[in-house]
Amino acid sequence: MRLTAFTDISLRIVMRLAVARHEELMTTRAVAGLLAVPYAHAAKAVARLSELGLVEARRGRGGGLQLTEKGRRASVGAIVRALETAGDVVGCEDTPPCPLRAACRLRTALRQAQEAFYASLDGVTVASLVESPTGPALLSLTVPAVPGAPDPAQAAPAL
Repeated sequence: MRLTAFTDISLRIVMRLAVARHEELMTTRAVAGLLAVPYAHAAKAVARLSELGLVEARRGRGGGLQLTEKGRRASVGAIVRALETAGDVVGCEDTPPCPLRAACRLRTALRQAQEAFYASLDGVTVASLVESPTGPALLSLTVPAVPGAPDPAQAAPAL
């Protein structure tokens, strides 16, 4: 089974926020930069995670993102179920629809396999995902340098 890019980005955001110091409020743009994902994708993920009550997003001065206690305790299986689009693993009702759909046993077998996949993630919490060595690796992420941008270390001294 393959997760959507949206779910992948959302899980990475949750993981990064899980290792943030309590007083550290990250912006969506900063998280997108650290995780090397497009800002627009990160913004959509943050909006959905906020709707689910996993992330608190505050706007304006002093605002930022924080993982909620619900987000910290959440099972990865529950998060993935909530983020993945509902529907069949295969396109039985696509256009044109599969001619076997009325008598096919594959659809049921694939649904059971999908649920087994989610169930295997139910015992994994966000907090457990960021235990060492993952947590320190997440904290060491930096925003990649933009080619052609001035190096801040080489900036002219202020007068």
